[in-house]
Amino acid sequence: MHKDIKKILIDQDVLQRRIKELGQEISKDYKGKDLLVICVLKGAVLFMADLVQNIDISLEMDFMAVSSYGDATQSSGVVRIIKDLDASIENKDLLIVEDIVDSGLTLSYLMELLKARGVKSLKVCSLLEKPENLVSKVNIDYVGFQVPDEFVVGYGLDYAQKYRNLPYIGVLKEEVYK
Repeated sequence: MHKDIKKILIDQDVLQRRIKELGQEISKDYKGKDLLVICVLKGAVLFMADLVQNIDISLEMDFMAVSSYGDATQSSGVVRIIKDLDASIENKDLLIVEDIVDSGLTLSYLMELLKARGVKSLKVCSLLEKPENLVSKVNIDYVGFQVPDEFVVGYGLDYAQKYRNLPYIGVLKEEVYK
C-alpha cells in the first residue's frame, strides 16, 4: 500500500470482478445497437479500458475532458470542457463512462450538453458513486460501487494529478491534501 493511503476501500480483484459484471450487463442491454462509449478523461480511462474489454458487442469509443475540480478536493460547480468529442453523436446510443459521481454537477451538465446534440439514447456508467454528496439529481444506470464521503484515489482517480496509477481504490490521508 502507498504511504499516502490511509486504507484500501476496493482492492484490485474486487474491482475487476465488478467491471466484468458491468460489461456483461451493458452487453445485454445494448445487444443489437450501435454503442458509442464516451470516456470522461482523465479519471475514467483505466476503468473504461477494462470495461470495454468486458463488453462483447461492437462499439465505438470517444473521449471528452471536462473539469470542475482543478487541484481542489471538491467540485467547484463550474464545468469547463477541455477536450470535446471528435465525431458527431447525433442519433447514436451513448454510454458515458465516469470514474466517480460526487456532487453530480459535472455529470448533470455533461448529460444536458450531449442530449442537446440529438443523441438517440444516453446512459451513464460510473465506477464509483458518493450518494451522500449528490447535489444534482442524476440517473446513473450502471454503478460499480457506492463509497463513503472520503477522498478516494487510485485506479484513475487523482489528487493533483497523482495516484492515478494505483491498482486499487484507496482513501487518501488527510495530511496530504489539507
